[in-house]
Amino acid sequence: MMTKVTLRNLTAHKLRLALTALSVVLGVAMVAGTFIFTDSMSKQFDDLFAGIGKNVAVDVRAKQAVQSGSDEQVSSRPPVPAALADELRKVEGVKDVVGNVGGYAAVIGKNGKTVATLGPPQMGMNWVNGGDYDIQSGRAPQGPSEVAIDEATMKKAGYGLGDRARILLQGPTQTMTVVGVIKTGNMMGATVTAFDTATAQRLLLKPGYFNDIQLVSSGVGETVLRDRVARTLPGDVEAITGSALRDELKDDIQQLLSFLQVLLLVFGLIAVFVGAFIIFNTFSMLVAQRTRELALLRAIGASRRQVTRAVMGEALGVGIVGSTIGLLAGVGLAAGLQALMSDGSEGSTGLTFTVTPVIWSYAVGVTITLISAYFPSRRAAKIAPVAAMRDDVALPQRSLRRRAGIGSALTVLGAGLVVAGIADAGPEPLLLLGIGVGMVFIGVAVLAPILSKPVIRVLGGVFPRLFGTPGRLARENALRNPRRTAATASALMIGLALVSAINVVNSSAVASIGRSVDRQFGADYMIISETQGGFSPDAIKAVGQAPGVDQATAMYVGNINVNGKRASVLSGDMAGITEGAKLKMLSGSTDLGADGLLVDEDTAKSNDYKVGSTLPAQFTDGARQQLRVAGIYEKNDVIGSRLLSEQAYLAHTAKPLAFMGMVQVATPGTASKQAVEGALRDYPNLQVQDRSEVKESFQKQLDQVVVFFTILLAMSIIIAAVGVINTLALSVVERTREIGLLRAVGVSRRQLRRMIRLESVVIAVFGALLGIGIGVALGAAVQNGLADQGLDILKIPVVTLVVYVVLGGVIGMLAALWPAWRAGRMDVLKAIATE
Repeated sequence: MMTKVTLRNLTAHKLRLALTALSVVLGVAMVAGTFIFTDSMSKQFDDLFAGIGKNVAVDVRAKQAVQSGSDEQVSSRPPVPAALADELRKVEGVKDVVGNVGGYAAVIGKNGKTVATLGPPQMGMNWVNGGDYDIQSGRAPQGPSEVAIDEATMKKAGYGLGDRARILLQGPTQTMTVVGVIKTGNMMGATVTAFDTATAQRLLLKPGYFNDIQLVSSGVGETVLRDRVARTLPGDVEAITGSALRDELKDDIQQLLSFLQVLLLVFGLIAVFVGAFIIFNTFSMLVAQRTRELALLRAIGASRRQVTRAVMGEALGVGIVGSTIGLLAGVGLAAGLQALMSDGSEGSTGLTFTVTPVIWSYAVGVTITLISAYFPSRRAAKIAPVAAMRDDVALPQRSLRRRAGIGSALTVLGAGLVVAGIADAGPEPLLLLGIGVGMVFIGVAVLAPILSKPVIRVLGGVFPRLFGTPGRLARENALRNPRRTAATASALMIGLALVSAINVVNSSAVASIGRSVDRQFGADYMIISETQGGFSPDAIKAVGQAPGVDQATAMYVGNINVNGKRASVLSGDMAGITEGAKLKMLSGSTDLGADGLLVDEDTAKSNDYKVGSTLPAQFTDGARQQLRVAGIYEKNDVIGSRLLSEQAYLAHTAKPLAFMGMVQVATPGTASKQAVEGALRDYPNLQVQDRSEVKESFQKQLDQVVVFFTILLAMSIIIAAVGVINTLALSVVERTREIGLLRAVGVSRRQLRRMIRLESVVIAVFGALLGIGIGVALGAAVQNGLADQGLDILKIPVVTLVVYVVLGGVIGMLAALWPAWRAGRMDVLKAIATE
């Protein structure tokens, strides 16, 4: 019987259950779409790497003396001499030897813009017949003035065979004739530019050197051939199997995909978390509206367990339907993400389906729905059978005092975990931070009914004066059921809290960077690259010869091992760095010689360095050297924590690339800037920025991050808006008789609609204020935790936060349109007759 009751309720209230299921759909769609997208990308990369070096049995390369880091601009492996290839041909079992050259090379289109800048890799290489790619049309490049370009880049650049194309390198731009079109398949935005070997060595690496040498076997197993080759190699060169090489390439991509998957899943789970509030609120209202019905079921013999099962059965139905639709929506989301990643070339593959997104979709959607509906179902089961005979039957409610205790405890404990996570305490600080933020949200949501009364009284205090009776009724309706109001507002609170926290951190970062630039940037202009990696220091030499330029300094960045640990270092001419970065020495001297190292005060203190201390160091070329601490300087955010002797850096770097340049001019102004820009005409990827432009550039980059995260959080805000619609729609049904009586005593349809809209607005603004309050506190905590890392100014973006409050009101207004319209269309007599 109870199964029939469950099915009847599901079919009898399609609209309200559809709105409830929509919360599940949106959250599950992000979860499912993330898994499908990353699985598809993983499959595409597997297919791509299966073709790379497919004939390679052994790869010979320099040993990696220093682990690479995200802040390093050049490869951490030194090149190997091309002469080594002749020796490898003599090893028994070697059929062919191929030397590879790789580096940065991009294509400037006919419109004068680079086909791609930051993002997908822009790969330059030497053309090898029988290598990983084929020539689709034309021929292979020969000589110093010929180039072959991949098909997708050719289309984007607008070039054809025989055209003269501008090739952007880390040195001066080269103009070359396009003689071949490379067939690559879908490279997901990456470009491939090929030269003959001698040209590639000159432009991308170093004449007479390869990045690595690959061996083709004559039939010998790759492990056996590797061991034979290894016995002939010098100590600074190693041999690995072709399988190991391909696995390394896959691992690098898998790390990136794993990060992307975790990032997207976090925001998907946030959306599901918000949806849980909506589902809980919806089922609470549904159960409240059917209190008499459920009590009658108890009166005719249904047990508590059966009533609970009936409500949970409805939740199960909603969860299954919502998860199914969400899974299908996730397919569309994954297809959209894949389309954004595609470069439009042939060879793109479709989506990859595995069992993982299916399992996760139903596990997340159904589980969250059942958990959210469990507590309302338990309350429904506690209704005494005799309550069915009463007109004022209502669900039992727990004391607000108990809520105050539980909510306060959760909030305080969550705040403690947030602080621990920011302070990097424990083995998993990010996990602590996530759990802490979740507990704060739940704690505040538990406290929200207590907070709602005073806040809504204040917010709605002006309603009676401005809107008369509809305003007074709207305020009283919002106050009538604080638990319902709080649950609705809490859903909106979460999304706006996270967006507000991101904005607080962003504003603080912009202010902190601005002050650091003002205090520590003494150069007139900074030269930076729009593209990946570094650029040739020849560009800085050209600037140094421009009229009016007093000094131009190339700055290098890299990694070395110090006392066995990887350390990031900056290097360059010390006179230029001292003036350009306003370097303030606390002790010692800037005379570094061939073995000097400067450290900032924090590094010196944490490692107990003194002026004159000697440190064992190893460079990327494998060479070891004792470095001397020549001096200690005041903390400087422009140059970081270590300054290495330029002589030492250049001596151990095969192809030094600058990551930034600092310029001092005799008379700063438009003419000086034009002179610097004129000296860089062969380097179109380089930008010249004064101090204000440097700050503006950082702000733009940070603003892009804020926009990215806000877009990801938009799903949770949309779900919250659906929750407001759901709450109002159900409250209209619940108050059908009341609405009929209001209409009977003279309230017009317009006044009735205004009442519902105002009620929605005050609830949404309450949620926005809760969210902004939490967001500001969370952002301030992050800023305080990162103060010693340069984020030393707390700035609250007041105007932005006010906009969010207004946005909350707009969301409330829009969410109320349909429920208000529906209420206004009610038949007065039928509404009054409703029980």
